[in-house]
Amino acid sequence: MLNVITADAQTCHRAEYRVGQECCPMCPPGNRVNKHCTEFTSTSCEPCADGTFLDQLNGQTECFPCKTCDADPGLKVKRPCTTTSDAVCGPQDGFFCVDRRGDGCVAAQKHRSCKAGQYISRRGTAITDTECSDCTGETYSNGTFPSCQPHTKCESEGLQQIRPGNHAADSECGPKHDSSNKTVIIVPVILVAVIIVAVAVAAAVMRKRKGSRTGIFLSLV
Repeated sequence: MLNVITADAQTCHRAEYRVGQECCPMCPPGNRVNKHCTEFTSTSCEPCADGTFLDQLNGQTECFPCKTCDADPGLKVKRPCTTTSDAVCGPQDGFFCVDRRGDGCVAAQKHRSCKAGQYISRRGTAITDTECSDCTGETYSNGTFPSCQPHTKCESEGLQQIRPGNHAADSECGPKHDSSNKTVIIVPVILVAVIIVAVAVAAAVMRKRKGSRTGIFLSLV
């Protein structure tokens, strides 16, 4: 039954709202007031349109617009909007919340990237940033490792070190130069050269002898 405000009753009941001198029944959550009550009629309510909501008993003539999580590039929808509740936003993957409101987030920031020479000592979460620590000793990290890795020992792998490692990069290894292979290649080359020289010398000697015999023969004739 409609309550009329009098001098003895200055306020409406908790489930009512005041319009002029009258107390009208509120609309339930998810609905707005289409027509206020009168002395002879009750409040007329209608559901909120898509993209709007009202989460409490109310005397509102307009529903509230739902929050848009994509207004911040680091946010995503954690819980979608309904006619009885607003959307709840959360940080996207790779981001963490820097401004929390209840169980939602209104601003997010990208997780820190560790530098070369650092490792990820604690991965970032939806509410905390990534933590980085420096490598020490003979270890390295490119900034994406969960721990620093020891430098490769080239000699232990049968290789030779081309470039020593540092905190930002591993040692660079390459194949060893095999001196025995060089010897195997060089010896035949030397032998061939010696044979060629010997053949040339022998040929020259034979030509010289042949020339000498020819001269003797001519002198006898």
